[in-house]
Amino acid sequence: MKTSQFWYALPQNLIAQHPAKERGTDRMLVLERSTCRLYHRHIADIAEYMSAGDVLVVNDTKVFPARLLGRWADTPGEVEILMVGAAPRDGAPVSTGGGDALDSTVWNCIVGSGRKARAGQVAVFGPAGELEARLEAPLPGIGMWRVTFSSSRPLAALLDEFGHTPVPPYVKRRGTAEEEMEDRRRYQTVYAKNTGSVAAPTAGLHFTPAILDSIRAKGVGVHSVTLHVGPGTFRPVKTVEIEDHKMDFEAFTVPPETADAINACKESGGRVFCCGSTVVRTLESVAASTPDGRVAPMSGASDIFIYPPYEFKVCDAMLTNFHLPQSTLLMMVSALAGRERILSSYAIAIRYGYKFFSYGDCMLIV
Repeated sequence: MKTSQFWYALPQNLIAQHPAKERGTDRMLVLERSTCRLYHRHIADIAEYMSAGDVLVVNDTKVFPARLLGRWADTPGEVEILMVGAAPRDGAPVSTGGGDALDSTVWNCIVGSGRKARAGQVAVFGPAGELEARLEAPLPGIGMWRVTFSSSRPLAALLDEFGHTPVPPYVKRRGTAEEEMEDRRRYQTVYAKNTGSVAAPTAGLHFTPAILDSIRAKGVGVHSVTLHVGPGTFRPVKTVEIEDHKMDFEAFTVPPETADAINACKESGGRVFCCGSTVVRTLESVAASTPDGRVAPMSGASDIFIYPPYEFKVCDAMLTNFHLPQSTLLMMVSALAGRERILSSYAIAIRYGYKFFSYGDCMLIV
């Protein structure tokens, strides 16, 4: 398929720059695939579309202040570093479970500066320059480097003090302390637990404890996986044919209790509701790796690219935000619901003033 087949025009005023004043009040456009009907609802209504025996799977990754603004230690000049993923020197994959990614001091990073970066350069961050970052070796990808961080204090504490929340580039920020405080609180799910993401699993931003309680009250099990989201989630598809696009690897973990709940749900005829594209990618990656298509507990890294036509093995329904034109996320939801139906639904969402992208409204595909 052509990448151009996934283009749509979006008015700039519909790109949400801030979250809703109160979490859990966002609008929810419901697409019923069996009837092709659309319903204008709110996220608080989501339990009405679930039944006892269904399972909701969420991504419990936690966003950290991964964007650092500093200066070079040896020469004048500013530098910006985005910490993409922990990367041990031996190249072994980093597990997402049983520990904190910020325990690592070696990271794959995107380095931006007005001057050409070179191996051995040192950047310093913080008012007193107490965090140092040494560029070890360039990596494939624009501006990608292996970087070693060093300080007399824990990395997590320093990032909490002067790191910046890595909101996506379409969320325009002046850099005020108030904006950073808002992002720290709202660019995070209420169930975030395992630190390691540089982008939030945004479908989960809509949930409140009360909404989750209403889902459990219907007899629906709520279970989690962990997939640490990287900046590749915002990388546009630049190839003419979508099949030629390559996804970035992202580390995931599926706990035994989640795998057991999903398999039991499937066997009993229930539906698996996936909260966001990261959950879909995780579960479909795992199912593709097992002989019978069941979900097994495991840790690994996924580069699965889901686009039409794709036969889903696990996902029966999906809560998701509205996605960028020609993005891999738009292609994923098109695989689930059909390209024409998705683009038609987006046109209606635009007509009714839904807010788009990370801080925007949501869509339930059932």
